[in-house]
Amino acid sequence: MSDIKKAPSRSNSLSNSMMIDRRRLLMGAAGAAVGAAALGVTSGLGMGSARAAGRTEISFASASFFGKEGLGDLVKAFNESQDRIMVKFIELPPPSSSTEVYQGLIQQLARRNGTPDVFTQDVVWIAGFAAAGWALPLDEYFPKDKRTDYFPGTVAACTYNEKLTALPWFVDSGMFYYRKDLVEKHGGKVPETWDDMATMAAAAQKAGDAKFGYLWQGKQAEVLICDAVEIITSNNGSILAPDGKSSVVGDKAAVEAIQFLHDTIGKTKISPQNVLSWDEEPSRQPFTSGEAMFMRNWSYVYPIAQDAKASQVVDKVAVAPLPHFAGGKSAACLGGYQLGVNANSKKREAAIEFLTWMSSPETQTRLALNFGLAPSRPAIFEDAKLKAEQPFMASLQSVFTGATPRPITPQYAKVTLALQSSISKALVSGDVKTELEAAAAQINKIVA
Repeated sequence: MSDIKKAPSRSNSLSNSMMIDRRRLLMGAAGAAVGAAALGVTSGLGMGSARAAGRTEISFASASFFGKEGLGDLVKAFNESQDRIMVKFIELPPPSSSTEVYQGLIQQLARRNGTPDVFTQDVVWIAGFAAAGWALPLDEYFPKDKRTDYFPGTVAACTYNEKLTALPWFVDSGMFYYRKDLVEKHGGKVPETWDDMATMAAAAQKAGDAKFGYLWQGKQAEVLICDAVEIITSNNGSILAPDGKSSVVGDKAAVEAIQFLHDTIGKTKISPQNVLSWDEEPSRQPFTSGEAMFMRNWSYVYPIAQDAKASQVVDKVAVAPLPHFAGGKSAACLGGYQLGVNANSKKREAAIEFLTWMSSPETQTRLALNFGLAPSRPAIFEDAKLKAEQPFMASLQSVFTGATPRPITPQYAKVTLALQSSISKALVSGDVKTELEAAAAQINKIVA
């Protein structure tokens, strides 16, 4: 869901395709032709014409996800599981080409002709699609008692104007990586507060055990907003007011949080100046090279850290929820793709049935085992087979429980650009309060 870069090669653990999707928000016009062309290519899967006869035919458009199988195999499994509905799969580019995915979807949805009937969407597109009237409200099909089966942060991200306009599918979030050996040497307990983290990191640096205490992503890009959402929320702050109509990013809680990030460079010196130009990969590399004690990053890092060909810290790394400020609680920026139904679908009931199947415990378990895509249902993390085959993923339930969406607004593309500029200036200048108050004023004009 955000700025594009090259993803590392896919490992056999958590899907590296996830690495891109929750950080890539490119709303520009580039790639529209590619996306539209991709949407024009549909394929019916696994059905002979005889079996397909008489079925209700619907279309499903999604970015491409791969693992031990592809999404086409998943659609084929649905088609073969019943004899009422025939789904044709519209395969879009992978999440690493999110511009093309986004543009392809909006071109089709804007035509209001009902195609595609069902689609997947990056979490930061949900509010925009809902505000445009392209996404069907799902409340009557999935009442509130059914939504408790999902992580609360995912449900919040799927809700716009108090209406459920998307159904949770899979998740990822920011998380706190740490060196087990260094934590053991310098206190034995994983720090839960930012102050404790800074103290322990500085001690490890002073002892010569780590060149860097804490690595994060300060580049003026979407990932900076992900880092900001996490640390601001962990201080009981926010970027938008609860009604989404004004900004509170200039308030004390947000200012204190961003000041802490600034101080990791200029005051506590647990982070290098270079973090201000780093996104995910530049911050990952020193960590897996054994130079850092702590790091904030996404799930894709773990399998790399355990790969002896790419890592100097094999078996020395673990993951925990991100720290919080005193009186706050851990927060992790939510990522992942979620499911939607076209508001103009002429085959609504069939679309809902397929949507329900795609988000079911059985299908989410299959996505976890065969695609490496983490379930949005907490109960699945207790599955014995998941624990055996994907032990790292199974350990992430506590991390995903604190997953927090980015600002939910149909104007997100403008909001994130304003935030990126102001927070970047604050981190460089140190005049955090002035820059965040300016950001709040600018955002108020955008969302009012």
